[in-house]
Amino acid sequence: MAEPLTFQKYEGLGNDFVIVDAADGEIQPERARALCDRHFGVGADGVLIVGRPASRGARASMVVINADGSRPEMCGNGLRCVALHLAQQDELSSAEYVVDTDAGPRAASVQRSGEQAMVTLDMGRGEPLGETRFHFGGRELRFQHVSMGNPHAIIFDEGLSEAQMDEVGPKLSSSILGGSNVETVMPRKDGAFDVIVWERGVGRTLACGTGAAAVAVALALSGRTTFGRKVQLHLPGGPLELDVAEGSLVVSLRGPARRVFSGQVRA
Repeated sequence: MAEPLTFQKYEGLGNDFVIVDAADGEIQPERARALCDRHFGVGADGVLIVGRPASRGARASMVVINADGSRPEMCGNGLRCVALHLAQQDELSSAEYVVDTDAGPRAASVQRSGEQAMVTLDMGRGEPLGETRFHFGGRELRFQHVSMGNPHAIIFDEGLSEAQMDEVGPKLSSSILGGSNVETVMPRKDGAFDVIVWERGVGRTLACGTGAAAVAVALALSGRTTFGRKVQLHLPGGPLELDVAEGSLVVSLRGPARRVFSGQVRA
């Protein structure tokens, strides 16, 4: 039987994670899948491994393992949770961190109140990567590709339902080399936007930080929003506030994180 593993459970807009400090145990894909199982494990969208920093000036590193055992490059909601985790370890109510990720170092500003926080992230630079045409339900859908260190395919104004995203997401992702996250975006009357996300390696989730950042870049590039002005994106788990710098396409994202519980498990 495996040695007991100490873990923390966190969530950001319902995108939930098991956080493990690297010193507490090694996490292989098989163990991550077991931990994420919502019937026989702890239950989560992914496992976040917090380890020693790799770059100068960083506080820690974050490795993400999806519920299916795959390893994505970055996770915005996960990074907010890790930033809160670090602030709790350091017993700080306000903190500025740099965390190394597989997509590069990312800065996080934490304002903590007990076991929850609002966290502002530097999500890095968005990179537009062209368009994909995909046939579904007798019509041609056009997806805009944006990378935030991990890939996203975004469609506007089609109003795909959650059930349709459950069908389109895996089919579109499997047609793209390396796979992709998929987002559908609809405008709201208040100037904000509704976003539904299907995540590569996880499935449809309540929220996705890198997905929101990619959507913000695509909105600004298409003229649907204004560079340098905050836009609110409403995901099923709640809202995120973002802005995109003109020219550099660097994205700032602000949203919540919360520690849910801690425990030990043999899995």
